[in-house]
This record gives sequence, structure tokens and C-alpha cells, in this order.
Amino acid sequence: MAVSSRLFLLVSFFFFFFLVSHCLLPSEESTNRDLEALMAFKAASDTHNKLTSWNSSTHPCNWVFVSCLKNRVSRLFLENLDLHGSIEPLTSLTQLRVLSLKRNRFSGPIPSMSNFTALKLLFLSHNEFSGAFPVTVTSLLRLYRLDLSHNNLSGDIPTTLNNLSHLLSLRLNDNQFSGHIPILNLSKLQDFSVSRNHLSGEIPKSVSGFPASSFAQNPSLCGAPLVKCKDIHAVPIQPGSIGANISSPLMPQSSPSTPAKNAAPETPSINTRHHHNGSSKMRPVILIAIIVGDVLVLAIVSLLLYCCFWQNYSAKLREGNRSKLLESEKILYSSSPYPSTQAGLERGQMVFFDGMKKFELEDLLRASAEMLGKGGFGTAYKAVLDDGNVVAVKRLKDALINGKKEFEQHMEILGRLRHPNIVSLRAYYYAPDERLLVYDYMTNGSLFWLLHGNRGPGRTPLDWTTRLKIAAGVGRGLAFIHGSCKALKLTHGNIKSTNILIDQDGDPHVADFGLSVFAAPATRSNGYRAPEALDGRKNTQKSDVYSFGVLLLELLTGKCPSLGESGGPGGGGAADLPRWVQSVVREEWTAEVFDIELMRYKDIEEEMVGLLQIAMSCCAAGPDQRPRMSHVVKMIEDIRGVEISPSHDTSDSVSESPSLSS
Repeated sequence: MAVSSRLFLLVSFFFFFFLVSHCLLPSEESTNRDLEALMAFKAASDTHNKLTSWNSSTHPCNWVFVSCLKNRVSRLFLENLDLHGSIEPLTSLTQLRVLSLKRNRFSGPIPSMSNFTALKLLFLSHNEFSGAFPVTVTSLLRLYRLDLSHNNLSGDIPTTLNNLSHLLSLRLNDNQFSGHIPILNLSKLQDFSVSRNHLSGEIPKSVSGFPASSFAQNPSLCGAPLVKCKDIHAVPIQPGSIGANISSPLMPQSSPSTPAKNAAPETPSINTRHHHNGSSKMRPVILIAIIVGDVLVLAIVSLLLYCCFWQNYSAKLREGNRSKLLESEKILYSSSPYPSTQAGLERGQMVFFDGMKKFELEDLLRASAEMLGKGGFGTAYKAVLDDGNVVAVKRLKDALINGKKEFEQHMEILGRLRHPNIVSLRAYYYAPDERLLVYDYMTNGSLFWLLHGNRGPGRTPLDWTTRLKIAAGVGRGLAFIHGSCKALKLTHGNIKSTNILIDQDGDPHVADFGLSVFAAPATRSNGYRAPEALDGRKNTQKSDVYSFGVLLLELLTGKCPSLGESGGPGGGGAADLPRWVQSVVREEWTAEVFDIELMRYKDIEEEMVGLLQIAMSCCAAGPDQRPRMSHVVKMIEDIRGVEISPSHDTSDSVSESPSLSS
């Protein structure tokens, strides 16, 4: 009893110190390991000093090309930087989720990647890696995209790729792989290529649904979708070869275990007798002391565990609340955001408008996809193409489209609209099962995030001049849409702060315009819809004016358009923002309307009241009582004159097209 209790005390104290060192102090040590790994990598690979912001005196999370999660390095985007050597130092980054080293000069065998247990996207294409396929990659069970193309890898493609059950993309083209293509049972695989290798034999049925380009320039490869295999005889299986592979690892392990199981029953009886003999000679004082010590240790360990787990729970809770507004930072891993290329489905084609560099659907398939958000018509993604270009792709999953002709005619109109304050439609893709729209990508997110994101300590407020600039810019973009094709009387139909995107210069761009023709009649309010748009009638340009008025109120008040039941901020109930503002102004509490963040700026009260009056005129109950958008823009510009007036009116244009002229 004494020996076992002392042993328990010793183990408990070791456990106590283990928790102290690994639970309460993990962040700093882990961050230091990340810092050391990245600095070692820079010293070995960055001879041209492209990573100028990387230095040991600053935190890695503040470096260019580095992203962090909970103070650990989670993403590395080191593309086209002329880096070389080995990537061995990076294998210490145990929390890495995304690693992209495209278009560099890394060479030698790919090192063991077994430490990357959290890795989800791995892009190593266009380098000089050599040696066999990195088998440790097949242990990364969270992997969704794997691109090893355009290297000098050789040998067989391993069957253990089947371990990667979540894999969406597998790019092994432009290497020196040989042998047969293994049978790949990867049900989620959407993008696959082994072209330009030295593969031979028949293409397995599990991947035969991919296009011929996925297997091109492998002279000894045959079978669908390539030419039919002729006079190919099955390679005779060596006797016992399969049996050896299966049974040899298992049989030696099972036989020695049998004696151990047989001997197990005798051991407890000897220990039990010895234990009782020792305990009978133990003094009561020692026994009490041991019990008290055990209880104290257990109490300390329990308290430590409680503190540790409560800390983790609080962090997760904060992350959960934060994620509601950081949806744009989530990478989509659950399924492919793009259409399937499997056989049996009719393929469409990409249609491009002026000024867009052309690419194929396959380029979208192999691009890394980051979800930007979900809207009424579908989901939007950020796509980084192989050539470095970044586009936004909208997948129209929930749009009501009558047919290909109607869709194409409408896209022809939208694709020729060009204005500094709208998001240009650059291309579209149509197939019976899939519709994609390709837009310019806006780097600074949406107006919704600027207004409502990260409210609280540490937030950078949206100043009044910027709000006025955004109001004027959105107004110009919307007025341009209304006046671009007078015969059709184009409308936006879905004006809201999440559809106002901000570019790198801080200028606003109206997104998602013209898609309301594919929407079902609205029956519920989203806080922006005009009263007449809720009874089944189609959206009109005056309905857009009402929505724009609500957007102005959102800029002025800092409140979301959908308010609580009492009309106060928060919630998502019955009282809308215009009604709440009217009630406050009616009681002559006009100052209570404005966002508290605007109270720090001096001499802007007159301008704020002026914009408030414009907003309320836009939100008039009757459509005929609302001004036209062109008049609204002029009123906003008159608030401050030259400072917010457009600097490039001459660039407003609509390209001529048969669709528009008709």
C-alpha cells in the first residue's frame, strides 16, 4: 500500500508539472518554435531577401505572406518568390493548415510531412522537387487539395492515396511518374490530372470519368477516356505475393500475444497476496498522511484542469462569436465549389467580356477556393488562379432560370456595364446543372464588415468623410445602373451593405446588380426591401431608391437595418430602421439617431442632418414620393461639394452590344 501510494503521488506530481508546462504556458513556446522554424527557412532559402518583413524582432503573425490562428502560424503563401533549397525547416509548423509554395526553385526530395496533421491545402507545383512520391502526405487525413504538378517526381503513384478520403483536387501532372494508375476510391474527387508522365496500362474505371486532358501525353496509357486497350494481357500475379503483403505484417504480431494472454491470470493472485501482507503492517498515521496527500494532489490537479479547460472553452466561445462576422475568412473544404467534370454531364463553356484574361474551367477547378459569403442566389468564392490572378466566383445555385437563352441574353447586358462604382462582370459559365459568374475581386471586403465588424475595444471606427464618400459612390453606381439601358429599366433589386464591396483604395463598388430577375417574389422583409416589394410585385427603380435610403440610415446610425421588437438596436424582429429613425426624430431626439462613433468628429452635425434628410426622402412610403437616383446623387454631392465629387466621370461607359441596342 505504501509503495503504491508513493508511486501514485510521484505520478500525480509529474502530471501536475506536465499540465503547468503544456496547458498554461503553451502559446509562447509554440510561437517561439514557429519563429525559429521560419527564420531558419528564410536563412536557407531566401538568398534574394524577398521576405524583407521577416525578422526575429517582430511577431511572425505580422509578417507578409503569413497568417495565424490563435498566435500559431496557420497559412503560408510563398508563391513566385524565387526561393530555393529544401523546405525541411517548415515541417516544424505543426499548426499549418494551408501551405502554398508555387513557382519557386525548391529542389531535392519532399521531406516528411507527418507533422502537418492540420494541413488542408498543399500546393507545391512549379518547383524542382525530385525523388519518389512523398508517402507521408497520405497520412494527412484532413487534406482537401494536393498539387504536386510541374516537378521532377518519379516512381509509382501509391495506393495509400485512398487514405485521403476528403480529397477534392489531385494534381500530379508534368512529372516523371511511372507504372500503373492505382485504383482510387476517392468519392469527393473533383479535379484530377496525371498528364505528361510515363504511366502505362489501363486507366481504372474509378477515374475514367475525368476528361482526356487529365491523362494526355502518357504514351503507354489506354482505356476510357483515351483509346481502347488492345492486346494487353494481365500481368500474372506471383504466387503468394498478395498474401505476403497482407499476412506478413499481421501473423508475427498475433502469435506472440497468445502466451501473454495465457499468463495474465497468474500475476494478479501473487500481487494480491503481497499487497495484503504489506498493508497489515502499516501504521494508521502513515496511512492517513498518504490519503490526505492523495486528496490534495487530486484537488490541485482538478483545479488546474478546470482552469485549463475553461480557458480553452472561453477562447472557443470568443472565436464562435467572432466567426459570425468573419465568414469571409473561412476556407471551404466540405465540397468542391465548382461544377463536376464527370462523364455524362453536359459541359458548358466560359464566356468572357472585354478586358478579362481568358482561362478555362479547369483553371478554376485547380484554384484554391475561399468562401466569401452566402447570399440569396448562392455562394461567392475567392479563387486564386495558377497565374496569380484573383477573381471572385459566384455560384448561382438558388437562382430561378428558365433557360440558357434567357440567361445568356441577360448576362450579355450585365457584362457590358462598366463604371468605377460597380463590380464588373468579367465572365460567366452556363451548363444545365451549373451557373457561375466571374467578377473582379475586391480586397477590403464589404461595407457591412466595415460598419459592424469587431465593435468594441480595439476597433478602428469608420470616419465620417469615408462614410460620405461611400454614400456618394454607391449612389453614382446605382444611378448608372438605372440609366444604362432605358428601354429595359434595369434595377439592382438587392441593395444592402453586404453587396457594397470596397477596393484597395477605399472606393465602394455595387455588387450583385441585375440578378433579381432570377429571384422568386419576396414575401419577407430583410430590412432593406421597399413596402411595395413585399406583396409579390417586381422590384422597380423606386424600390432601389428605398433600399438605398435604408443603406444611408445604416451609415448614419451604425445599426443593422433589422431591429428588435422594441425598435432598439439588435435582434432581428419586426421594427425596421426607417420606422425607428422616424420615431426618434418625431420626438425631437435627432442627436440620438447618429452612430456614437461619429460623435468624436467636430463640425459635421449639419452634414449628418443633411444626409439624414436625404435618406428619409428615399424611404418615403409611396414610390412616387421618392426622388430618382440621379437626383439623390446630386443632393449628396451638394453636402460637401468638390471633396466627394467623382474624379473619373469620363470613364463611365456601357459597351455597345446587340443586346443593349435592341
